[in-house]
Parts: sequence; structure tokens; C-alpha cells
Amino acid sequence: MSAGAHTVVSRENGSASRMGEIMSSEPTFMGEGHPPGENALDEGMPFVILTGMSGAGRSTAARSMEDLGWYVVDNLPPEMLSELGRLMARPSSTVRRLAVVADVRSMEFFDALFSALMRLREAGINPRIIFFDADDESLVRRFESVRRPHPLQGEGRLLDGIQAERARLADLRSVSDLVVDTSGLNVHQLSAKVRSMIAEATQVRLRMAVVSFGFKYGVPLDADVVFDMRFLPNPFWIPELRPFNGLDAPVSEYVLSRPGAVEFLERLDSVLQVMIEGYLSEGRRYVTVAIGCTGGKHRSVAVAQALSDRIGTAEVSVMTFHRDLGRE
Repeated sequence: MSAGAHTVVSRENGSASRMGEIMSSEPTFMGEGHPPGENALDEGMPFVILTGMSGAGRSTAARSMEDLGWYVVDNLPPEMLSELGRLMARPSSTVRRLAVVADVRSMEFFDALFSALMRLREAGINPRIIFFDADDESLVRRFESVRRPHPLQGEGRLLDGIQAERARLADLRSVSDLVVDTSGLNVHQLSAKVRSMIAEATQVRLRMAVVSFGFKYGVPLDADVVFDMRFLPNPFWIPELRPFNGLDAPVSEYVLSRPGAVEFLERLDSVLQVMIEGYLSEGRRYVTVAIGCTGGKHRSVAVAQALSDRIGTAEVSVMTFHRDLGRE
């Protein structure tokens, strides 16, 4: 496996336009940007804002980041965000990594967050926004498991509250630096995903998630690019291979030995290298590559694993997630 590769089996309107203005210059995340000494945040202190759908994993992510040594502030009023950022940016501050959990469900909070981010940027402080999302089915299941109503449910159904919140947060989601899809993940899997994303190595310039999935279960919400492996023969129809998955040698060897498989991997590797250079020049820090087949068990798993083994470098950390493995 290449350097930096990890595998996990299981990622408008006026307001959006204004939010887009503050994100347009690609804010920093891992200590790159301002010259040394100009700003403590950019010397070595990542500053992130955790937001997103209720029940999508913000609190779990916050706890995981605390375990990794981050200073986490929960539900800080947006009006206080800029002042906190300035305090933490002082040379005397001992806080090196700051995460703020923002619960933004009203237009007033959205406008206040926009204003706070504008003030931070004017001060040379550039937080990144991480938006946690999940499909309606996963959110309904999580709320029902804890027997709690959705904050926006009112007298209506649980699904009504979820859909109302999704509509209110659509603009914020569209301008977030990273959208994390937690659909189908339990608490332990989400913690593992967060720990993989928040890596310690500052030399890593880009984090790439390679996600295998089954089209029958839907395309991952956070996918930046999607590739379809259904052009390859399906091992499902070979009785002796059906019980295995793409991580097992018999299936992997079968899939990768089919006509076109190696050529596809070589060309995809070349395309991704070009894309990586472009992402780096544009200031992107995360990208999700989704590899799909029918059920997410054989072809997509084998190809995603093979791709991950090819592209990890000292500058590109590759995380591999097999989202639908085990569902069949």
C-alpha cells in the first residue's frame, strides 16, 4: 500500500452569494497561507467550523476532535465567533487547533455567521467550514433510536423537520469547504472517519477519500467525481466468487484481470494526477472519488482498493472507505 493510504470498511440565493464571497480566496486549513509570524492561526493552528444537519454527526465529530487535542467550543453564538478567533490568534495563546460547533437553523444565525466570517477574513483569519450531512433515512433512524423530536419538527412529522432544516441549510452547504456524508455510519465508524480526516502530518497537502459504493444504494452525497465500474464483468454471476468480496484475492484478481481493467486504472491514475495538481493550485484540501458498481461488493471494492494503492504519496493522503460492503 502506498504512503499515506488508509482503509476503513463501513464521506442560489443572495445569502449563498454573499457566503461565496468570503470563501472565494480559498481559506487555509493546515497552516499554509500568510507569511511566517503574520498570524498564529496560519502558522500552525487549523481553525474549523463544524455545522450541518441535526443528527448527522457534529457532536460525535467534536468529541473525536477533542480526543485528538483540538480545542472545541460547542454552540457558540455567531456574534462571538470573530472575537474568539482573534483571542486564539494572539501569539500568547496556547491553543493550536480550534473547532467551533455552529448550529445555524435560522436566517438570523446565517446572517450573523456570514458577518462573523467576514470580520475574521478582514483580520487575516481563515476558518474552514465542515458540513455534516446524511440521507433522510439515516437521520430518521437516528432520531427514532434516541426517541427525541427534531428541533424543527414542531407538531408535524419527524421527516417534516428534517426536510425543513435541509432547506434552510442548503445555502451554507453549498459554500462549505468540505461536506461529510455520514449516511449508514454508526458512532464508531464516524469517529474513525473524522480521525482519518484530521491527520497530524502537516506535510500532507491533499486528503483524498476513495469510496466504493453500490448504485442500488445511491451515490455518496459528498462525491466530487464518480466512476462507474459496471462495464466490467460481474463476479456475482460466478458461483464460486459470489461469497467473496473485492478485498478477497479471488475476486480482486478476477476483476483486475478482465480486459480493460488495468488500462482503466492506468488512465484514471493519470487523470487523477492532473486533477490533484489542479486541486492543489486552487487551494483544495479534500476530494472524494467515488467508485461504483451494482451492489458495492465486488468490482467497485477491488478497483477502489487498487486505485488507493497507486496514488498515495507523501503529499496526498488516501483514505479508502467501502461504504456498502456487508450490506448484501
